[in-house]
Amino acid sequence: MLPRRPQWAPVVRQPAVPLSLRHWTPVLSLVALSVPAVVVAGDPALQARQADQTVRVLLAEGVSLPVSALRQPLQIQPGGVQLPPGTTATLALQGGRVSLALSQASASAPIQLPPATTYWLEPVPGSRSDDDGVFQLQQRRYRGRLRLLVSGGKIQAINHLPLEAYLPSVVGSEMPASWPQAALRAQAVAARTFALRQLRPAADFDLKATVSSQVYKGLEAETASTREAVSSTSGQVLMFGSSLANTVFHSSSGGLTENSGDIWQQQLPYLVSVPDFDQDSPVHQWQELLPADRLRQAFTETGGVYRIDVLATTATGRVRQARVVGPSGTLVVTGPQLRTRLGLRSTKVRFEVVAPELAAAPGSQLPPPPPPLLAADRRGRADSSPGAGTTADEPARPLQVPQPALLVVGRGFGHGVGMSQWGAYAMARQGQSHERILSHYYRGTVLRPFGQR
Repeated sequence: MLPRRPQWAPVVRQPAVPLSLRHWTPVLSLVALSVPAVVVAGDPALQARQADQTVRVLLAEGVSLPVSALRQPLQIQPGGVQLPPGTTATLALQGGRVSLALSQASASAPIQLPPATTYWLEPVPGSRSDDDGVFQLQQRRYRGRLRLLVSGGKIQAINHLPLEAYLPSVVGSEMPASWPQAALRAQAVAARTFALRQLRPAADFDLKATVSSQVYKGLEAETASTREAVSSTSGQVLMFGSSLANTVFHSSSGGLTENSGDIWQQQLPYLVSVPDFDQDSPVHQWQELLPADRLRQAFTETGGVYRIDVLATTATGRVRQARVVGPSGTLVVTGPQLRTRLGLRSTKVRFEVVAPELAAAPGSQLPPPPPPLLAADRRGRADSSPGAGTTADEPARPLQVPQPALLVVGRGFGHGVGMSQWGAYAMARQGQSHERILSHYYRGTVLRPFGQR
């Protein structure tokens, strides 16, 4: 599976040291957009078949998991243990056996469930269904059934539910529910297509509930607007030829989306760089100060960081390869590796060296970046000469150069491939339809009912 982007609206902390940023303008105005939207009419029978599709989402895993019954009684099978409405129980794995402890019976010994590798938490047969969800796991409510799989010394909680019941939460988890319907509908189609493309019948689950797949927060993320976005696009998916498109998406590209082949191994014909309209994004332009101690933790191999040299970039300016220079040597990393180690919003970045005394002074203004620091020779000692800190009778000592901080100046949030969520927002605000939004970010795809060839 391809890597994924962070959530739609990260908390943007203002940098400790102000720095003016160069203004970037879009390459193409929204008014000039003229990508045709291709739509194929739906078949009600195909849409009904698609609505019955079950998805399996990994919600959590651990040696202990708390679950709660909401307004209807639940049962755990095998074992036949019932949870009355409002009851919380803790499932625990110990010594290869699963036990269940009821919160209302704290003095009672945990119930040992029969030996098994799979347990099911589901409504008691004949109980009335509830629109407010079936069960609660880790403070979130969910629809459907819960499979509890014992695997790798942990209990995996896997939610089984219809695709169309899953999508309203994904749309609300990935995008603000207050955004225009066209943007929410584009997100619904992208999420539906992505989910169907990830179905793996031979695997234990299809998707995760995090950004490694697409974010799914249960009923708490559903609203009337996200349900409308899903129902109004019922059955619609993006196809390229006879295959489901890989509808990856991200928060904000910083002006231009990226070619998939410049980030990942495969260049897909519909995942090409296009102008983005994400100027309203809080992370269209950003900066972050990385202190020396954080850099030492990120790059223990080099003993910290003196500077980071960008060796190669993509056509849109994202880092392909960089060299980290530190007290103990150098290390060459890829752009994604650099982003992961430093926790960067994107790889569309440049680095400026900040002297330690300036980085430590709150509210001080940054001067222009200093020249490169004195490099140590191959023996691990700095260049020195008599009269410059040493004498002819005294052996040279390694020069302890204070490690600087780095200022990261960047644009966008996420990998930059596929649909930009902030760009979709801007297009929707300009009156563009969800069909037009999708055809702009996924070039050459066709919108049609799932299952129609």
